[in-house]
Amino acid sequence: MASEEYISDSSSDFTEYWIDLFLGIKGNEYFCDVDDEYIRDRFNLTGLNQEVNKLPTLIDIITDLLDIESQPEEHRDALEHNARILYGLIHARYILTSRGLNKMFEKFRNGDFGYCPRVHCQLHPLLPIGLNDQPRLASVKLYCAKCEDLFNPKSGRHSIIDGAYFGTSFPAMFFQYFPQVIPVHPKETYVPKVFGFKLHEYSKLNRWRELQRIKLEKRLTNHGIEITNVAGGFIVENNEDQSQDLEESSSQQLP
Repeated sequence: MASEEYISDSSSDFTEYWIDLFLGIKGNEYFCDVDDEYIRDRFNLTGLNQEVNKLPTLIDIITDLLDIESQPEEHRDALEHNARILYGLIHARYILTSRGLNKMFEKFRNGDFGYCPRVHCQLHPLLPIGLNDQPRLASVKLYCAKCEDLFNPKSGRHSIIDGAYFGTSFPAMFFQYFPQVIPVHPKETYVPKVFGFKLHEYSKLNRWRELQRIKLEKRLTNHGIEITNVAGGFIVENNEDQSQDLEESSSQQLP
């Protein structure tokens, strides 16, 4: 009878949920909260059993159906580690859904991912992106849609986050879903000057010549022509026909 009178209140205000604790860790500011319904849907977890062990147990831990403290002490660290990996991989899929995109839009609008360091981008908000969809290959990068370039996170805590937890498709999907926030590319470019004067046009010519030299070397290598750097230029070790072709292609490259 006494056992029937005892009622456990798991919905108490003092209850600490696993996802809330995970999002509260310093360095996890890039993540949004994934709905429990999405995590429990087995269709959304297809293939993830190859990335982590004990998938059902980890799901129960993330959704608070199982207290990790009830597990053997020697297994807790491994379970917690794998639970974070699983949440990150689920997160990469969730942020491609409409609900996930809306949650990431709020973080984008608030500047939670930081701002572009380029001067002419005028502090345009960044988005996280992965260089690979497979975990443990590359850390997360930040994408600026205004200059279309990638940057490393400033914080060391953010720079160690696995890029697979955001995936390679997120920014493209984000701007397809929110086309109204696609920025206009800046037209301003930095013009190097010395004491207020622009650099001489001859410097541009030198840069152009260097670029043509690199292209020529690559073309020779692709045609199987061996070249050796010497003080006077290149020594081409091949027949006369190839040398004639080289002279004709070089004359076509002149401005």
